[in-house]
Amino acid sequence: MIKLTVRDIEAAIAAQRSSGIKPRKLTADTGLRLRIAKDGTATWLVLYMFDGREREYRLPEPYGNGKGHCSLASARERAAEIRSKARSGIDYQVEKADELAALERQREAEAAEHARRMNRQTVKALFERWDGLVLSKRKGAEEVRRGWNKDVLTIIGAMYAEEVRRADIMNVIDSVMARGANRLANRLLAEMRQMFGFAVVREIVANDPTSGIQKRHAGGREEERDRTLSDDELRALPLALDAAGMTATTKHAVWLILATSVRVGELVKARKSDIDLDAGVWRIPAENAKNDDAHTVYLSEFAIIHMQSLIQASASEEWLMPARKKDGTETHADPKGITKQISDRQLRFYHRAAHSNRTKHENALVLGAEKWTPHDLRRTSATLMQSLGVLPAVIEACLNHREQNRMKRTYQRYDYAKEKLDAWQRLGQRLKLYTLPDSNVVFLHQRQA
Repeated sequence: MIKLTVRDIEAAIAAQRSSGIKPRKLTADTGLRLRIAKDGTATWLVLYMFDGREREYRLPEPYGNGKGHCSLASARERAAEIRSKARSGIDYQVEKADELAALERQREAEAAEHARRMNRQTVKALFERWDGLVLSKRKGAEEVRRGWNKDVLTIIGAMYAEEVRRADIMNVIDSVMARGANRLANRLLAEMRQMFGFAVVREIVANDPTSGIQKRHAGGREEERDRTLSDDELRALPLALDAAGMTATTKHAVWLILATSVRVGELVKARKSDIDLDAGVWRIPAENAKNDDAHTVYLSEFAIIHMQSLIQASASEEWLMPARKKDGTETHADPKGITKQISDRQLRFYHRAAHSNRTKHENALVLGAEKWTPHDLRRTSATLMQSLGVLPAVIEACLNHREQNRMKRTYQRYDYAKEKLDAWQRLGQRLKLYTLPDSNVVFLHQRQA
């Protein structure tokens, strides 16, 4: 076989262009053909045997010596390579198709990875999204935001959410536990678990980094508080409050919590429009109640005295206990304000030095061998009712506790209004006795009761 030369090819292409006859094929070498179209375009064809059949492969580059073309010498090399692979059991066309498919998969993966990286969110951005869709609809959202801004986002806020690992979560937990805030550590763990669960469902992250972390790895089991103020402590409370250097509004708030059994948050969020002193009624709207159940408090004479003092002390048209935001707008007082004032005056139990910008009456409110909090006043209030013969169901109604039994909650709808009125009146009379200057009078009235 006489091998085709470049001169032969050029002549054949020129002749084809001038004659315009139908395409023709030239044999360039063993298993190599050149197809020349009417317009003179030349395409290389490689013939090879595979699996007992002759196959044909068209080289993607046309004949030529320039960029993007395939010369005669290159075509011969390519044909030899393809035929050699066929003899080794490799079909070049299948191999090429597999390579192209793999390349396409790689490109798709790289594109997906690029898109993921472009769209991935930091923990701070994820928190803001979770806040907007979930957290903002909950009570106590502002308290959660404060905790996150202080203890979580300062540590992992700038990290990409998908890169957070258990070690990063434990870094947050450990920093909180280091200052003895075990209960807060448990709460933050639960909140981080909720947020990353939100992210997993939305495929923002592939895995929840809090998985496998339990309460025992954080703050541990939380002991149920049972602190109540005893008779002796309640008799000592008036003098302790006077010596504590607190604002008058906080003193009245302490007595009001005892007299009404409300939560401190429900008190500081009260609006003046919720209170009718003439009728002796304070209506707590659902949005202020922890359990979302509106609640009516019937004020005793004792409670009215302290409620009236708070109203008179308030310069706000709206709020019973007003405060100012940083931007100057008016809002209600921070529930933590009362809690901090009380804890700052019981430093013996907190194992820390007094803050330089706070009270110097650092142990003025120590009433016994254990600290007490505003929530302990609520427990004390309920316990006093119990000691005065108030039925448990009425005490639960005064506390605005939701009935846990769904069937009872559905079918037993009596509101105990009359019984609650009587319970709070009894409670107010007892608290009035504790504030009398002669403690013996208290015991006399207790015996008579």
